[in-house]
Amino acid sequence: MSDEMGSVPPEAQQQGYQQVPPPPQYIPPAQASGLSDTAAGALAYITIIPAILFLLIDPYKDKPFVKFHSIQCLGLAICGFCLGVIAVIPILGWIIYIVGMLTMLVVWIICILKASQGGAFKLPVIGKFASEQSGYAA
Repeated sequence: MSDEMGSVPPEAQQQGYQQVPPPPQYIPPAQASGLSDTAAGALAYITIIPAILFLLIDPYKDKPFVKFHSIQCLGLAICGFCLGVIAVIPILGWIIYIVGMLTMLVVWIICILKASQGGAFKLPVIGKFASEQSGYAA
């Protein structure tokens, strides 16, 4: 009989028993490093910084889902910038700015929710461009 460490007691050694190695321990599989595609796609919409980083950093730059959401986020940011430029026009520009920003807020929330669920909310012009550039068929 052997103890927990796999060594053989002296009386067993005298009878010719050999030392038995301890049983192999269970080693859990290695965890995948990095973010899931859905988490990266949703994070791309937070600001333009993660969107740009996901377009530059491996392995995200090679994933069509993440690339699509990153490009679409950048398109939304450009639209927000254009609305800001329009806001310098008195009265009519202010109205367009307020309505446009409220619309962008709703679209932004929908995009984050869809990306976190593994889908995509394809915007009319920006989404088509992002789909062509990323290779993601939304």
